Amino acid sequence: MAIIECSKMDKAINSLLSRQNYLVTQANDLARSFGNLTAFEHKVLDYCFSFVKAEDTSKQIYVVQMLDIIRHLGLNKSGKNYQRVAEAFQALNTKTALYLRTYKNGKNGIIMTSLFDYIEIIEDGKIEFQFSQKVAPYVFELKQNFYSFKLSELSNVRSKYALTLLKLWNANSMGKLNKATIKGTLEEWESWFLGSDNEGKPKRWSAGRFKQRVLSVSIDELGKLYPKNLFELTVEKSGRKVVGYRLDIIQPKLHCQIRHT
Repeated sequence: MAIIECSKMDKAINSLLSRQNYLVTQANDLARSFGNLTAFEHKVLDYCFSFVKAEDTSKQIYVVQMLDIIRHLGLNKSGKNYQRVAEAFQALNTKTALYLRTYKNGKNGIIMTSLFDYIEIIEDGKIEFQFSQKVAPYVFELKQNFYSFKLSELSNVRSKYALTLLKLWNANSMGKLNKATIKGTLEEWESWFLGSDNEGKPKRWSAGRFKQRVLSVSIDELGKLYPKNLFELTVEKSGRKVVGYRLDIIQPKLHCQIRHT
């Protein structure tokens, strides 16, 4: 009976994981966990990440000024833009659900949490936030070892998809932007860029639509921002069916171009 019950629990856990794309097992998973965010929300989140320091602990409380965020994003000091930043933080509070796999006493489990423990917006324009203590170690490791690009670089990226790809590039290059390989199934790539619907179900596009509207767009934009780098996309197939992609990003000594295969 115990074996049967255990099997049922395994199926229940696997069902949760199949419906959500937020499983975090290592720091760079955070770079591909927020497909639901818009480009603007991504940039506000990156601004939050920029405050993390090597000596911070999971209890660290961060304080930012809304006006500084508005200036960083190149916006004017209108009431509309204050509202826009406030709504971005509201989205960060609701769209950053995370699943953490656990293993205790020989048993697998899942912690359902979110990126932030709390976000407080005060009427004088001050914003105070704290990362979830369960997630904080991943945030610190990501910032220290992978988040090597500057905020100025992020501000130059226009599309959400290019911004996501830049983070994947950085997270898979071990802090060095001269070489990286990003590989995954079609479903994994779609989860990184598209996120899920309102019911938590992964969004699914046809392989052709995804390649044309997401991969090609993001690769072309980053290719213009980083013209010395070679972006080589390989489509992986099983027969005629597209099952995944591999993207190699390298910085060769000679002049390079973007390649699609």
